[in-house]
Formats: sequence, structure tokens, C-alpha cells
Amino acid sequence: MEETRMSNSDYRFMQIVWQHAPVGSGELVRLCAEELGWKKSTTYTEIKRLSEKGFLKNENAVVEPLISMEEAQKRESGAFVERTFSGSLPGFLAAFLGGKKLSAKEADELKKLIDSHREQEGGAE
Repeated sequence: MEETRMSNSDYRFMQIVWQHAPVGSGELVRLCAEELGWKKSTTYTEIKRLSEKGFLKNENAVVEPLISMEEAQKRESGAFVERTFSGSLPGFLAAFLGGKKLSAKEADELKKLIDSHREQEGGAE
């Protein structure tokens, strides 16, 4: 079963929640009006939708995330690579770089990242 995904507006809303959590729903309405131009009803609808999707909880008019920003980014980036590049990280990286040259520092950082995620011989992780 595919994991529930966030739309762009869901993600922008969750960024406000992550930044201010725990946050009262009234304060969240004010922040969304200020930062997103949303009406009160739009914010309350989004709170309800994302609560039903399991991304946040709203108890006693206090909104808190149930998923970290890092977890959301991991899910979204994984879904993007799977959908757009058939799961190929080399294909994603080649398209992302698009002929751009990496500095020695960037190349070293990527090599360290790759080495830290490399499977061990025999397939064990």
C-alpha cells in the first residue's frame, strides 16, 4: 500500500506547524493568514484533513505534528525518485546535476554520504 503523501499546500502548512509546535489552533489560523493568505475556514479544514491522514493531532485546540520534517522529506524524496526515475538514484543524480561540475568539497561530501549508506558485502545492511 502506498504511503499517504502531502500536497504542496499540505507541506507548506506543515512547515508552519513544525516551526511553531505545539501551537494553538487560533494562533495557527493567524500564522496561516499571515504566511499563506488563508482564511480561518481553510486552516481548520487543513487541520482536519492532516489529522485524518495521520500527519498531525489536534487535542484541546493544540496542534502538534505526528511526523517529523525529516521523515516527510524522506518520504517525499523517495516517492519522487521512484516515480520519476524508476527508483534509480544514479539516474536522479545525473538529471539533477545536468552537466554541472562539482567542487572537490561537494564530491568528497557525496562520496562520504554514499559510503555511509553502502550495503555490506553479502547484501547485509
